[in-house]
Amino acid sequence: MFLFRNKKKILSDPHLLGQWGQKQCEKFFKATGCKTLTRNFSCSSGEIDLIMTAGDGTVVFVEVKTRADEKFADAESAITSAKKQRMIKAANLFVKKYKLDNYPLRFDVVIVIADEKGKAQIRHYENAFAP
Repeated sequence: MFLFRNKKKILSDPHLLGQWGQKQCEKFFKATGCKTLTRNFSCSSGEIDLIMTAGDGTVVFVEVKTRADEKFADAESAITSAKKQRMIKAANLFVKKYKLDNYPLRFDVVIVIADEKGKAQIRHYENAFAP
């Protein structure tokens, strides 16, 4: 189960909420057989929340958006074209740095919403965009 212990504290702190959501996303991917390469890869171009490998060897660059609710806007609206471009540039640097040129690449977006019981509601957009 994806419950959190101190709902009020997590929901009131955006940083803690983001960390919780990223952990839920990573668990989600691992349940599908993926393995974690790294978390929070950061470079001058931007940051990538999670970088995973799928069972077929595909390197999956994951953008995670966590929200306590979606009263004001869908979380998907936070994935702007500028965000996608920064993520693509960061992914290119990662690929170059770790010599992953010969591997298939994929860009996924995962939305994690905390429901009223503290359980993660996950929406996964596989191949959400292409470089």
